[in-house]
Amino acid sequence: MLIAFDFDGTLSDSEMTVLLGGEQGVAEEMADITERAMNDEMSYAESLRSRAELLRGLKEKKADRAFGRVELRPGAAEVIDALRDAGHTVAILTGGFERGVARALDDAGTDVDTVVANRLPIRNGKLTGDVEGPLIEGTKDEALEDLAAEVDVAMADTVAVGDGANDLPMLEVAGLAVGYEPKPAVEPHCDVVVESMAELQELLTERDIL
Repeated sequence: MLIAFDFDGTLSDSEMTVLLGGEQGVAEEMADITERAMNDEMSYAESLRSRAELLRGLKEKKADRAFGRVELRPGAAEVIDALRDAGHTVAILTGGFERGVARALDDAGTDVDTVVANRLPIRNGKLTGDVEGPLIEGTKDEALEDLAAEVDVAMADTVAVGDGANDLPMLEVAGLAVGYEPKPAVEPHCDVVVESMAELQELLTERDIL
C-alpha cells in the first residue's frame, strides 16, 4: 500500500512558516494567513506566496534555526517505521519546506520513501521572498496519483492522512481518507478521524494495514 501524510498539523504539530515568521518578527501575521488557508478561506497558493513574501530578507542562519525547531509528533516516527517494516510505501506530501521536513525526520531517527515539498530560495545568504516547488499550484491529488502510478499501487490501496484544506484533494481520491484533528471544513470529507498517533496506529492495525 501507499500511505501519504501531510506534514504541518499532521505528522508535526509545528507550522514551519510560523516558526520562520518568529525569526522575522511576523509570527502573528503568519499564523493568521495559515489559519485562513487551512480553513479554505483563501487559496493555498495565494497564502503560501503571501507568507513567503513576509520572509523576504530573513538570514539563512535564522531560517536554519527555525527549521531546527520543527519536530515530529510523539509516536509519529513509530507509525512511519511500522508502516515501512510492514512493506508499505510511505510518503510526505506537504506545502511546507524540504529543509524542515528533513531536519525533523533526521532528529527523530526515521525516514520515508518519498518527500514532495516546496523550497524557499536563498540569495546572498537571505531568503528571497519567493517560494518554489510542486505543491504551490500543483495539488496533492495529482501528487498522490503520480506516486501511486510510480510505485504500481492502485488508488484503492492508498491512504491519505491530513488536516487542512490543501489536503482535501488527496483525501478525496485516496482509498482511505484519514483526518488528523481535521479543520471543520475538512472533517466531512474524511472517512475516519483520529486525534493522536496512537489512535492512528490502532486504526491502521484494525484495517489490517499494520
